[in-house]
Amino acid sequence: MSAIVIDNCYIATVNSIGEEHESGYIVIEDGEISAVGAGVAPEVGGVRRVDASGCIATPGFVNSHHHLYQWLTRGRAVDSTLFEWLVELYPVWAGIDEEVEYAAARAGLATLAGSGCTTVVDHHYVFPRGVGDLLDAGVRAAREVGLRFNPTRGSMDLGESEGGLPPDSVVEKLDHILAASEEAVDRYHDPSPGSMLRVALAPCSPFSVTDELMKESAELAQKKGVRLHTHLAETPDEDVFCREKFGCRPVEYLEGLGWIGPDVWLAHCVHINPDEAKRFGEIGAGVAHCPSSNGRLGAGIAPVRELLDAGAAVGLGVDGGASNERGELGPELRQALLAARYRGGPTALTVRESLAMATIHGARCLGREDEIGSIEVGKRADIALWNLEEVGFAGIVDPVAALVLGPDRPVQMLIVDGEVIVEEKQLLTADLHEVAESLKQASAKVLARSEGAKP
Repeated sequence: MSAIVIDNCYIATVNSIGEEHESGYIVIEDGEISAVGAGVAPEVGGVRRVDASGCIATPGFVNSHHHLYQWLTRGRAVDSTLFEWLVELYPVWAGIDEEVEYAAARAGLATLAGSGCTTVVDHHYVFPRGVGDLLDAGVRAAREVGLRFNPTRGSMDLGESEGGLPPDSVVEKLDHILAASEEAVDRYHDPSPGSMLRVALAPCSPFSVTDELMKESAELAQKKGVRLHTHLAETPDEDVFCREKFGCRPVEYLEGLGWIGPDVWLAHCVHINPDEAKRFGEIGAGVAHCPSSNGRLGAGIAPVRELLDAGAAVGLGVDGGASNERGELGPELRQALLAARYRGGPTALTVRESLAMATIHGARCLGREDEIGSIEVGKRADIALWNLEEVGFAGIVDPVAALVLGPDRPVQMLIVDGEVIVEEKQLLTADLHEVAESLKQASAKVLARSEGAKP
């Protein structure tokens, strides 16, 4: 692994004091940031020098919630509520296998890399029987594309016949889930500093899992030293479901199961009240905010300002391609800012807070803020360079505002753990044409299976 010196760029470090350098340098050695500062870089021997004039350097983005398999089913149920959307898509997802999962994961990860994302969470919770190793397919794809990967072993065990939302054909037995979850951690989870692969446990949602699964997953996660993740309070329908089935709100339900704590981060949290937001901050639970997906499904606008003021970590998530067809993290910075201001006015979120959500807050959600999420000496070299010299950015005097509010553009250069995987806006680790063709074939295969399964 060679050393790299990035020179002559604006640097938004996103460190604890929000330090920025109008013209500065970053030195990368052995996958780690060894120096950063204003002015001219120190002399370092045997390095590659990158003249980043006209660019802004940011930490690589952290996608704190995604469903890579959903790239197979984009553009369906486009005018539906969450529950209607799920009812239409559950039977289609029952047709996935290892081959199509790999194609979907590779397409999703390649797209995320192009939008400046260096770390990806994949919440996979659909495991049809006898279709190969779906978790391994995602891991292989992430290794090939070159992104830092946090797959979760998700699960559903509450089928329609037991009062849940998913059809019985896509749920698993409790004992099988727990055994598979433990095996996934043992096989893939790497807790070492700078790890490229970490695993979490992630039962899907209150309307698709049993109390027993939630409790035993929490116990298993504590035993294995991994984090917990799930969907929560995404729509009013979920609130109604929890009140009718459990006699309480979704947050109360989760807390009663021992699931609200510093080792937990939750997707969406659109419909939480001020007391619940304050509680999240007090105990250190994180939230993955997915503004475009929430808009696509008409779920509402999450109380981001209240969560941030409470001290909670609020990362950004793309969510699955079936509810966010764009599939890129970069545009979510602008979407998050606009959504917050729709809800709370012009001071509800700043451009720098939006950037922090995409970087250090996402790292906090994953318990990795000491390793990634900011440009600081000793952290892993996950860095994005954005070219602001294009006409679309001309005249935007604040580089951070240009990045957040200006036009969407592919990342100019992306470095993950000291390795360049995007250069001159081109992904170096995969042939995008081949990736797209593979994805089209996989999607057609899954849709054909679902049509063939209809009575």
